[in-house]
Amino acid sequence: MITSCVENETGYKPSSYDFKKVLNAVLRQALKDEKCPYKDVSVNLLITDEQGIQDYNKTYRNIDKVTDVLSFPNIEFETPSDFSCIEGNEIDYMDPQNGRLQLGDIVINYKRIISQAEEYGHSEMREFAFLCAHSIFHLCGYDHMEIREAAVMEHKQAAVLDRLGITREIMK
Repeated sequence: MITSCVENETGYKPSSYDFKKVLNAVLRQALKDEKCPYKDVSVNLLITDEQGIQDYNKTYRNIDKVTDVLSFPNIEFETPSDFSCIEGNEIDYMDPQNGRLQLGDIVINYKRIISQAEEYGHSEMREFAFLCAHSIFHLCGYDHMEIREAAVMEHKQAAVLDRLGITREIMK
């Protein structure tokens, strides 16, 4: 079972979509695409504002600036999405209360959902889904520090959103 815990410390409530439903759909599709052998997987999502994400960025990455999304993986993958690294280390990655694989934590700046949706000319739901996909692939061990890595991540993100029918239609 795919589950998520969503905490919204901002009071922002989108009118056309539900954070948890979109996150769970993106998570389910991404893990299916990555052939994750675990059926019980969980992530935590915090919706925050610019100051909140800047504080997290400064505290945990030593970068004192606002960003759109941060990912905090629970699993140290040697190879992206090679879930075999969990075998023998379940105590480090599984929730002892429910046996779910804890993939990690996501922090999203709700103001960037709004501004980037406007900037790219698509819906806020599409922007939120993109940020979730981006972060989930980070939680699965992918990165985009090199051009080749970035191309792989971009392809995977686009594939997940396409399979879910979350398109970049221009909003009028």
